[in-house]
Amino acid sequence: MPLILDTPPPSPPASVSEHCSEVALRRKEHHTADVVVVGAGILGTAIAITLARQSRSVILLEKSLKEPDRIVGELLQPGGVEALEKLGLRECLEEIDAIVVKGYDVIYYGQEVEIPYPKNAVEDGRRPEGRSFHHGRFIRRLREVAMKEPNITVVESTVTNTVTSSWTGQVLGVESTTRGESDFYFGTLTIIADGYASKFRKEYISQQPVSKSKFWGLELIDADLPKPGHGHVVLGDGAPVLLYQIGTHETRALIDVPEGLASASTAHGGIKGHLRNTVLPSLPKSVQSSFEIALDEGKLRSMPNSFLPPSINRVPGLVLLGDAMNMRHPLTGGGMTVALNDVVLLRELLSPEAVPDLGNTKLVIKQMKTFHWRRKNLTSVINVLAQALYSLFAANDPQLRALQLGCFRYFQLGGSCVDGPVGLLAGIIRRPFVLFYHFFSVALLSIWLTCSEAPLWRLPMTLLESVLIFYKACVVIFPFIASELRS
Repeated sequence: MPLILDTPPPSPPASVSEHCSEVALRRKEHHTADVVVVGAGILGTAIAITLARQSRSVILLEKSLKEPDRIVGELLQPGGVEALEKLGLRECLEEIDAIVVKGYDVIYYGQEVEIPYPKNAVEDGRRPEGRSFHHGRFIRRLREVAMKEPNITVVESTVTNTVTSSWTGQVLGVESTTRGESDFYFGTLTIIADGYASKFRKEYISQQPVSKSKFWGLELIDADLPKPGHGHVVLGDGAPVLLYQIGTHETRALIDVPEGLASASTAHGGIKGHLRNTVLPSLPKSVQSSFEIALDEGKLRSMPNSFLPPSINRVPGLVLLGDAMNMRHPLTGGGMTVALNDVVLLRELLSPEAVPDLGNTKLVIKQMKTFHWRRKNLTSVINVLAQALYSLFAANDPQLRALQLGCFRYFQLGGSCVDGPVGLLAGIIRRPFVLFYHFFSVALLSIWLTCSEAPLWRLPMTLLESVLIFYKACVVIFPFIASELRS
């Protein structure tokens, strides 16, 4: 028998109780429900809770209900905190030793600039706040809420295949394995949210993720960060390093390592040699001792940094969501913000008022097409910003290094030159044109810096360099914009 976990709800009136008991029995004994959700991560658990609170019957499947231990998905931007509140799940940030995040501190070759979240971005005039935490603790809290929902049955089972009608092509449910035994779960709608390593993506999406680097993670103990309560981005000769607190005593260090990096080759001591010889000297002095201790303990883990443009769900009876459908570089910490805002939008588009019968596949597909385009105001900003910023922060040619310097100098100007970009990053400003404006403002400032610092006798070469910088800016951003415009 599958491991089924849920908590009996308070006793409702008799007629309602009988109906609820019958529906719950169908989930537990017959494995049928309105919705089958595959994957009890951030999005999967949140969408299960949301649909259940709209009186949908939900089966939530997860291969392991142990508290996960990951090195990403640990920083929730203010736009994600706001979405969590809209979903009635703010309580999941409590009792997990979450840290208040007030903004960022960018360190460029030892120079610092603070980038706080913008003032007056929330209704009461306060600066918005994000939260950082241990990923697994946040997941555990979400799952605890799901297990208390009377309309959800949580099952620990490994999904192996979808079940599809040979006549209509409609997905009817999934096949799974529990403790070595084959099992089946059927739903009017099947939602796949099985994460970045999705086993179903190739079957239902033509585009596949592109990964050109990995984040290598360390957990520092009692690190002395330059600006507590801020995420830190360290820029230097190599790819960026992220530092942010995830608990009272723990700080996450994420080091981006591009594929084929010479200083990380076996001849140079592998990844540990790269971290010790190249990364360690570039970190703030106050952090170096805790970083070295963590490195000596050898608890290194890695995650691929992937990019996957979004796709429209067109398969009847099936919806792919979360990292299974759309990914961006985790540099900006936008993944959870995208996921939770997607759930907020789907709460409206798949509500019983909008879709009375989830078996109406034509209507569901129509709503998912609407979902694809309506999510763009936020997700296209976060997707494009993450990829463009990574290109600049991991600068590996003269034009990108000029743009990187221009970006840092732009932040130093303060005012709207900080509020605009960080508002985009935080998921607060949801206007793609604002991203376009600030990106090319950085490009023009980079050109100005190049021209103003060059001697007059180099004028012809300086003009050529300026053209190349602008061309590089276009090459960086326009392919990602184009990927967002495809259907």
